[in-house]
Amino acid sequence: MWMLVPIAFALKLLNVFLQPLGSVWSSLGPLFLQLRAASWLAGGERSQPLQNRREAGEPSRAEGEGGGDLPTTPTSVNYHFTRQCNYKCGFCFHTAKTSFVLPLEEAKRGLLMLKEAGMEKINFSGGEPFLQDRGEYLGRLVKFCKQELQLPSVSIVSNGSLIRERWFQKYGEYLDILAISCDSFDEQVNVLIGRGQGKKNHVENLQKLRTWCKEYRVAFKINSVINRFNVDEDMKEQITALNPVRWKVFQCLIIEGENSGEDALREAERFVVSDEEFEAFLDRHKDVSCLVPESNQKMRDSYLILDEYMRFLNCRNGRKDPSKSILDVGVEEAIKFSGFDEKMFLKRGGKYVWSKADLKLDW
Repeated sequence: MWMLVPIAFALKLLNVFLQPLGSVWSSLGPLFLQLRAASWLAGGERSQPLQNRREAGEPSRAEGEGGGDLPTTPTSVNYHFTRQCNYKCGFCFHTAKTSFVLPLEEAKRGLLMLKEAGMEKINFSGGEPFLQDRGEYLGRLVKFCKQELQLPSVSIVSNGSLIRERWFQKYGEYLDILAISCDSFDEQVNVLIGRGQGKKNHVENLQKLRTWCKEYRVAFKINSVINRFNVDEDMKEQITALNPVRWKVFQCLIIEGENSGEDALREAERFVVSDEEFEAFLDRHKDVSCLVPESNQKMRDSYLILDEYMRFLNCRNGRKDPSKSILDVGVEEAIKFSGFDEKMFLKRGGKYVWSKADLKLDW
């Protein structure tokens, strides 16, 4: 019993000593646990790719117009650096409302910002991108994106009328995919649509470009807009012979202020086809293995589009509402207002094997 007295006394002293420490721990303990949890979450986020978390159902910031916690990654960007064009396609939804083109170094600065924000693929379009400085401006951007930014994929959409073989000789090695717009294999239909230019034959030029792409190791792609003048056409034989890596088939789309409305430079209403007519065209070509269909529903919100001022264009309300330029506010701030539907981007097959090094084509 006498032995228990010193023990009890020691325990009492220890309790007196620990009381201040307990008070300190009650204040610092929760903070320590919060810091530990934050560190664990950050580590988890670094180990799990952003894209994987999105595919698991986590919404992007753009989907909620700035309400989400995660910024949208600009994985694939379409840069319409010019609105000028030498064709007059009646359904065009990016018309020549301005003649502005960014100085080359400013365009490069914006492309670097996009790469740092996570861009993997850049697609240059217009207007007609080969119109500026006879393709030299475009060539320098293509080389910059592939050689200096080391992007996995660099592509171009063009009507093909201004491309010369010397461009391939100079810049072909830096280009992954060349997409040529061709809506019909009947030259009279192309003229009706607005893809006519004097004595040049659009279909014959397509064949020449296909040959150059093979010679200079550039993947060849065809884009077609299905409209009132070509909706009944059967293109299976010609597409199969050309054998593009992808045949993108778009339903004619109305965009207010571009090809419809008082301020529009086009009147596309007469080109519009119904959903049923579009589906009938797709059904007729269902055996073409490279066909990639895009209805109005899939197309409207599933593209990240930059205009000539490097502003993201929001098409959710049937028109193109611009954000502030990424050159002024940065990519993360501007992309909040892009209206981009990342889930639809993935659903329509927006991410695919897009580097020519991975395509394993028979050159």
